[in-house]
Amino acid sequence: MQKPLEIVPAVKAEYVRARTDKYFSKSREVVEKFGDKTVTYGVFMRRRVICAINPAIELLREYYPADATPLKITRLYEEGAFVPDQKPMFTYTGSFAQLLELETLILQRTGVASVSAYNAYKMAMNLPKTLFIDMHARHASGDDFTQLAAYGAAVGSRMAKLHGASGFIGTSQDLTAHFYGMDRGLGTMPHALVGYAGSTLRAAQMYVEAHPRDNLTVLVDYYGREFTDALEVCRWWFNDVLPRDPNGTRTLSLRLDTHGDRFAEGLSYEKSVDVVSNWLHVLNEYEAVRTVMGEEAFDADTLNVVKDRVRRVLFGTGVSLAAVIQLRQQLDAAGFNAAKVVASSGFNLFKCKMFGNARAPVDAIGTGSFIPDNYGDTFATADVFMYDGRFGIKLGREKLFQGLKP
Repeated sequence: MQKPLEIVPAVKAEYVRARTDKYFSKSREVVEKFGDKTVTYGVFMRRRVICAINPAIELLREYYPADATPLKITRLYEEGAFVPDQKPMFTYTGSFAQLLELETLILQRTGVASVSAYNAYKMAMNLPKTLFIDMHARHASGDDFTQLAAYGAAVGSRMAKLHGASGFIGTSQDLTAHFYGMDRGLGTMPHALVGYAGSTLRAAQMYVEAHPRDNLTVLVDYYGREFTDALEVCRWWFNDVLPRDPNGTRTLSLRLDTHGDRFAEGLSYEKSVDVVSNWLHVLNEYEAVRTVMGEEAFDADTLNVVKDRVRRVLFGTGVSLAAVIQLRQQLDAAGFNAAKVVASSGFNLFKCKMFGNARAPVDAIGTGSFIPDNYGDTFATADVFMYDGRFGIKLGREKLFQGLKP
């Protein structure tokens, strides 16, 4: 959501024309030649979302000329409400000539935010006791995208918190921190700092020397010694750092971000099955998959590929459920119950649901996967359905707007 231009109307108009689809500009010229009309647009999406349309409405108000036919905007859903697929989210009425070129920018600011809101809500509700950190920035295409996605995630998180979930507590960027009620972004170190330091422990020590008042989150997968390095960092932290902390309130978190080409330290597929089966109090792999899938496991129409996805999440390479359980249990066995477990890497809606069903012992999750896997899900549509107060719309869309008024 780019900051509105505080400049003269002619420059605003040129800004919009440079960014709109050309057929809208050509159509504006046609309407100006043959006579303007007052029209009403309706905006909808083809999938279920959570309403996060403030960015679109703010843009519409900013760029619609003040001296044109008065603009009327009607919200059909409150911000944060669930919107069924193909249901108009809001309508707006005004000069056809002046609204034509705004359509592109309005739609750009509708879909990403609304889908991100829905996905963030679902992820938070699947793991209601787990904190989430927005780490999508590296997957965005720039400031507009990242602000829309963060705004949407914040809306979805707010709704999840109203239903008792911990939700999103912040983001990795200063730019979008305010959406989560924060002044600054969150984060400590990338993998490159661990490589620079020469060991996981040394990276932690260097970070504390540079940021002595911060809580500490340490990546423990760089050298493939997730559990060994986590325990080494814990011994240093609890025996050396915290005793010298005046308040003793700083926290230590160990972050698993093992890539998908290998198992976490000491694990194999068979060992992972044992870890998860013991955690779930079941006897074998089949019962573990059935437990986390719920009723889907009994659905004759469930494809084997879905069950394979479950197996990868539970027992596979990367940040599996088995890896998270193993880390938590090793920390507890060594007396480091106060150390927190953070997981990242591929935490989309599906993985969060499986982790939630398995009661995964994870304190926080870093994710950018509330951005949908299918970008087409974010496409919003606007249709004119009123011309000078008379209903009219292309064939096939009538049912979407019947009964709506300008």
